[in-house]
Amino acid sequence: MKTYAYGFPKLGRNREFKKAVEDFWKGNINESGLLKVLAGIQKENIRLYQEKIDIFPDSGGQVSGYDFMLDTAILFGLYDPKDLKEYYELCRGHNALEMTKWFNTNYHYLVPDFHGLVEHPFRLNKDNPALNLMGGNFPQIIGPFTFLKLSKGIDKNNLRPMFLGLVRVYGQLLSQYHQAQIDEPSFVLELSREEVDLIKEGYEMLAQIGCKITLMTYYDSVDFLNELLNLPVHAIGLDFVRGKDNLKYIQNNGFPDNKTLIAGLVDGRNVWANNIAQSSAILKSLSVKVKQLAVSNAAPLYHLPFSVTLEEGLDSRLKKCLSFAVEKLAEIRLIADSFQGKVAPVYNGLGEYGKNKTVQSRIANLKEADFVKPVPLQDRRIRHNRLLGLPKFPTTTIGSFPQTQELRSKRSSFTKGQIASGDYKNYIQGEIDRLIAFQEKLDLDVLVHGEYERTDMVEFFAQNLDGIATTEHGWIISYGTRVYRPPMIFGDVSRPKPMTIDEIRYAQSKTKKPVKGMLTGAVTIIAWSFCREDIPIGNVAYQISLSLKDEIKDYEQAGIKIVQVDEAAFREKAPIKRRGWPAYFEWAVKSFNLATNTNPDTQIHTHMCYSEFGEIIDYINQMDFDVISIEASRSKGDIIAFFENINFRRQIGLGVWDIHSPAVPPTNKMVDIVRRSLQKIPQENFWLNPDCGLKTRQWPEVRQALANMVAASHALRQ
Repeated sequence: MKTYAYGFPKLGRNREFKKAVEDFWKGNINESGLLKVLAGIQKENIRLYQEKIDIFPDSGGQVSGYDFMLDTAILFGLYDPKDLKEYYELCRGHNALEMTKWFNTNYHYLVPDFHGLVEHPFRLNKDNPALNLMGGNFPQIIGPFTFLKLSKGIDKNNLRPMFLGLVRVYGQLLSQYHQAQIDEPSFVLELSREEVDLIKEGYEMLAQIGCKITLMTYYDSVDFLNELLNLPVHAIGLDFVRGKDNLKYIQNNGFPDNKTLIAGLVDGRNVWANNIAQSSAILKSLSVKVKQLAVSNAAPLYHLPFSVTLEEGLDSRLKKCLSFAVEKLAEIRLIADSFQGKVAPVYNGLGEYGKNKTVQSRIANLKEADFVKPVPLQDRRIRHNRLLGLPKFPTTTIGSFPQTQELRSKRSSFTKGQIASGDYKNYIQGEIDRLIAFQEKLDLDVLVHGEYERTDMVEFFAQNLDGIATTEHGWIISYGTRVYRPPMIFGDVSRPKPMTIDEIRYAQSKTKKPVKGMLTGAVTIIAWSFCREDIPIGNVAYQISLSLKDEIKDYEQAGIKIVQVDEAAFREKAPIKRRGWPAYFEWAVKSFNLATNTNPDTQIHTHMCYSEFGEIIDYINQMDFDVISIEASRSKGDIIAFFENINFRRQIGLGVWDIHSPAVPPTNKMVDIVRRSLQKIPQENFWLNPDCGLKTRQWPEVRQALANMVAASHALRQ
């Protein structure tokens, strides 16, 4: 039984990737210094593979300088940066590419843009200096169909000529290799007959090259499995964790004798230990139907932290149940060895660990009235106008402000018990004092407290809720060099005490302007965590929402009039196949409405990050908020068209500043975005804000960009 693995995290054991790239941006190291670090990460990853794994890609797609979709666009000539400085301009400069979620994962990718191109622009660009890791003998590459399917400016009218043109250039690349892994996760989408026929045509062309192609699909089942299995490739990888229909099909119908089936049995997207005996039994059932078989991870491992061995503070009972990227490689080996009778592994499951009957009872007693506000939207709007008295085009921010090294050091010292609680509280209050004064001087209309006490918008709440654990070193990449540590929801969730009220109450006491209470919604907490899978996920969401509802009631008693419940991952968590959407959005929408069903005098805001809003706009409209803030800068305001096409009566906070770039947008650019948005939606419905939180930005750009934003608002009022 052969073992196969791919997609190991590029972050490094100690976040070497993040540190090196950001040092390059700051000018602390040169291009060759950065490339040396990236090559070192690649070398270490290959060493880890070699310890446990028989077959793995050894280049391309493993360690990117920023994003693998951008690298693919460069590799095939859509973009041609002359050096890494120009490469990073595409990632975070004035004209940075649009960013959106990668399938239903917690990763964001840069979206290649084909608008304005009549003919295909493709040429092999393998020697571009930004593509420093295309050496090796076994490359891993995003497939031509997935690349185009996830790009902008590709539709049914130009897909065929673009795809066939791209396939020809893929052929030029593959002719230089004996074997290659081509990743086609888009094969698990609900594809048209025309798309499936085009895929077959393209792979027939690639078969003429002579390169042994390992075709890898993941994240779900493939609807056209019979035709997929007959594509002229050497091996096919299928996800048997989230693709249960894949498994049933192979067990019932078999697999071609002239190909290798790479069975994805180790979860690449969750941290719970594999049931080795169960996986081995599945392999045995497959071996009856499959002549050539290998065992692998079911999805790329870059969705996971590096290694459990780095965690020293976790409860030992919980730690035994965990498996990060390094441990997943060992699990793949263990499954193969168990299949061959070499080992008899013990399964470490959670069992009754973390269960709470009081929480379960509270969920069981929920009624439909708990999910429906008693006062309708327009009546609430009248109340809010009277209570808040805000001007047209009110300005605010998403919540967080820059966190300095001093702040992070103080917080770390407090966490380690090196600073007394009173001293730390005084320090945080001093930071809030300065921020309130700063916002008032700017003339922002709705203020925030800055979230200085919070490490991360999900991790902070995880640390204050029962039933969730956090790590010290469990970092993964969200986009670029932005990393976070996903918590682990291991049991029933409850709020033992108020989580955020002290800081919000203090901030409100320092100003007569309204201060927003800032919370993270249940769907986003789940999406950006590793969630236990033997508790119904809708119930987990309701448990978290009841905790948030209790928190909002505390806000209201403290005189807070505006509360923002961020659902940045609302679209991200949706099933890949749309036929699964109704069931998902039923509990996702209800969880938000449950959390925010409190005093109707409280104005409820929500925030959503880079998403395909057009796909989910009807579900968004079922969420009973008063104001939604969205990205509008990279899309130049065109995103508002999704809201124009429905009867959207709620208010919209336009994200007129792209905070993922250090570039400061001028006032006139912000005004242009708003004017685009005013074509069909009344001006009374718009707010101005950045498109996301400001935690990772630097103070000089924050001061200038927010000043420009306020100036834009004042100009629009005139």
